[in-house]
Amino acid sequence: MAKEKKRNWFLGLTSRMFMLVSAGLLGLSYVSVFFNPAKAWGMTLFGLLYIPFFLLNVFLLAGSVLRGSKAALIPLVALLPSLLVFGRFFQFSSQGAEPGPDDIKIVSYNVGRFGMSSADSRSAAVDSVVRLLQAQDADVICLQEFFIEDAGQIRSFFRKHFKGYDLEYYVYPTDKGSYGNVTLSRFPLRAKGKLDFEESSNLAIYGDYILKGTPVRIYNCHFQSYNISLPRVAQVFKGDYKEVFRDTEQRMKTSITLRPRQVDMVLRNIDDCPTAALVAGDFNDNPLSYTYWRLSRGRKDTFMEAGKGFGATYSFFRPFLRIDYILFPDVLRAVSHSVLHVPYSDHYPIVTILSPNHEENH
Repeated sequence: MAKEKKRNWFLGLTSRMFMLVSAGLLGLSYVSVFFNPAKAWGMTLFGLLYIPFFLLNVFLLAGSVLRGSKAALIPLVALLPSLLVFGRFFQFSSQGAEPGPDDIKIVSYNVGRFGMSSADSRSAAVDSVVRLLQAQDADVICLQEFFIEDAGQIRSFFRKHFKGYDLEYYVYPTDKGSYGNVTLSRFPLRAKGKLDFEESSNLAIYGDYILKGTPVRIYNCHFQSYNISLPRVAQVFKGDYKEVFRDTEQRMKTSITLRPRQVDMVLRNIDDCPTAALVAGDFNDNPLSYTYWRLSRGRKDTFMEAGKGFGATYSFFRPFLRIDYILFPDVLRAVSHSVLHVPYSDHYPIVTILSPNHEENH
């Protein structure tokens, strides 16, 4: 009997210690958004792992309740703050505004240089993306990682496939082709610019437009990627794990520390912007991150305002990883938000309909 009591005591203590550690990890996920990754890059990893930590605590809570254990209080307390943040990942119902005659349709899509597709060739992948975008019939299209072999053919390419759009773009030429950001708009482009990120081939471009009577600057951003090769990671299973881990760690550290500097550059430009600012693109960060927290201040998230279900935009970790966004100012309202699950890139395009907020404009 004494041995049984000792065993139960040990199991109970071990279980509670595991619950406390799990609760602590989830707690670090919550507060990770307040740490500048340039100074504490490791904190970003806790934000990235929010969903696994959340699910672990849900599992521990359910198990404790079924056993009738008072220790259920530990994961319960840890999960309470999720009432405030889980909506960034999942929306139970769409609460968008009513559609109207002044609706503005916007698409943001990282096309991944047309390198991942069920099509047989890059040209076939390009055709698939073009048909998709033409079918959307959007007023504004923001593309990241657009690729073309000859940069001199960009204008003729878009004149051919997207008549009636003003074009803004910047691409980096390489010996294997050119890639960068492209913004297409049916509203006349009044002014434009680009932000070159230091030590990076990523960038942001912006343009000033009058959207159905509302002046707005649209930022098309592609923040620092992790540049982690899945085939490279797969080499772990071939015994090359030490080198792979070192390489992956360095790539993640570089990406995580560069992004806040890129975000600060965009925010400084927004501070000098004479109009309201809409920020769209591939942030390469989840909604529980320093990047999202900084950029969403003073702006609303189309997914949170008008989305439904999981908002994941990265195909390899669907349905958990949302890294593409459209953040809009108060002069606009969100009518709808959707994610198109098409196989033409490692990202999914996001489509939103916005409408002028006449109350805010007056």
